[in-house]
Amino acid sequence: MSKSKQKGSGASKLPKRRLGQLQTPAKPSRRELSGAKTHRTRFSDQWQSYRSHHRQVAGESLRRLLKRPLATLMTTLVIAIAMVLPAGLYVGLNNVEAVSQGWDGAARLSVFLKFSVSDQDAQKLRQQLADRKDIASTEYISPSEALEEFRRRSGFGDVLDQLDSNPLPGVLVLSPTADNSSPEKIEALHDQLNALPQADLVKLDMEWLQRLNRITDISRRLTLALAAMLAAGVLLIVGNTIKLAIENRRDEILVVKLVGGTNAFVRRPFLYMGFWYGLFGGLLAWLLLASSLLWLSGPVKELAGLYNSSFSLLGLGVLDSLIMWASAAGLGLLGALLVVGRELRAIEPK
Repeated sequence: MSKSKQKGSGASKLPKRRLGQLQTPAKPSRRELSGAKTHRTRFSDQWQSYRSHHRQVAGESLRRLLKRPLATLMTTLVIAIAMVLPAGLYVGLNNVEAVSQGWDGAARLSVFLKFSVSDQDAQKLRQQLADRKDIASTEYISPSEALEEFRRRSGFGDVLDQLDSNPLPGVLVLSPTADNSSPEKIEALHDQLNALPQADLVKLDMEWLQRLNRITDISRRLTLALAAMLAAGVLLIVGNTIKLAIENRRDEILVVKLVGGTNAFVRRPFLYMGFWYGLFGGLLAWLLLASSLLWLSGPVKELAGLYNSSFSLLGLGVLDSLIMWASAAGLGLLGALLVVGRELRAIEPK
């Protein structure tokens, strides 16, 4: 009897140990670990398939455009003309700034002396002004030197020989220091010089350059406004072209949707078409602008030589060219994107 209880008690303890072993967490099997690797592989396969499809669609869209060279050239040429106009104004403004860049810090004040001031008094005044800390350089042009320079540059030597006296006064030409070249400080120096008893008239030689800078600022804003309007025109051109392409492939789009193609799948070729139109338009605009600058470089160089200058026309730099191409491609893509979604939603199989 006691033996049976001992056997029963031993038998009852065995299931509890087995139950405890079953309740402990098991380690992941090799099949489960391989399942995680399979999931990562499938994601990489999907990414490779996505990239491959984009390359295929981009190449197919490019081939479709090249099969219609005349229509593609006409659309690209319109886009190029819309892009080259603001780009040409931008290059023109850059050249104007390059010409005037060396004159920005060359503010000069011309002090025309009274006729009663002798050359000796003028030299003393020049020395007094040269000792000032706000004046970098001084130069005195005597009446005789001024008359000789005017004779040489004007070509009226015979007329000047008939004059009884020299009508030109002595002039002091002053250049302020770099720290005193602000408009406020130059204006203050102008008032101080104008108050000198020897001075008859003080003329600021930077006034014309200040007017030129204001005109340049206005022209730059007009260029931005023109670029915005022409960019809107590019969007309309590309959008209308893509709309016609969708209508021409309407039956093909219906078949693709019948077999389960989504709008995103159908939309992709037309987006690439807009991208290619914009990129080709940007490249053609760059070629037109470069050809125009090359055509004008010769006469501009000859004109600069007449003024003893080595100035040459500036074109678009590498960064500006890349920005131009990227902007054109972006406008083409955006123009297609604005149209293709609405048009594809209207084409549904019945």
